[in-house]
Amino acid sequence: MALEPVQVFPNKGQGHVVYMEMALKQATKAFEMDEIPIGAVVVENGAIIGRGFNQRETLKDPTAHAEMIAITAAANTRGDWRLNDSVLYVTKEPCAMCAGAIVNSRLKMVVFGCYDEQEGCCGSLYQLCGDPRFGIKVAVQGGILEEKCLGLIQEFFQLKRKDQ
Repeated sequence: MALEPVQVFPNKGQGHVVYMEMALKQATKAFEMDEIPIGAVVVENGAIIGRGFNQRETLKDPTAHAEMIAITAAANTRGDWRLNDSVLYVTKEPCAMCAGAIVNSRLKMVVFGCYDEQEGCCGSLYQLCGDPRFGIKVAVQGGILEEKCLGLIQEFFQLKRKDQ
C-alpha cells in the first residue's frame, strides 16, 4: 500500500540547500548510530517521499547505503519503482552501486554534497548517471553544502581514530 508523501514547507520555494539540510539530518542519525554519516532524501513536487541514512553496520547489509534506503522508501511511498519526477539529495557523491540504482529508478536528478574522488560515480571517478549507453540520463549537481557534508564525515573518522 502506497503512503501519502509529506509536504514540507508548502509554497515556500525551497531550493537545494533546504533539502540538503534534510539529508544532513539523516546523516546525523547515522552518526549517532556509529555509522558513516551519510544521509539522503527523495523529493517529488516539494514533498519528501523517501528518507534514508547509512545502516550497513546496523543491518549487516553491504547494500544499506543511504541512497538505497531512501530510493526504496520513495518507491514504496509512490507504489511504483519509477521515480521519474523525483530528485535525490544525498550528502556524499554516490558510489557505483547507488548510481546504478539512481539510473534504474529513473530519478530525474541527483544532488549531492561532497565529492568522492575515490569512489564517486556521479562525476568524480566516473559519470554513471550521464552515460548515454544506458539510454536514461539523470541530471547531476554536486557541491551543495559541501563543507558541511564533508565536515560531518571528517568528524566521524577523527573520533574513530581517537578511539583506537
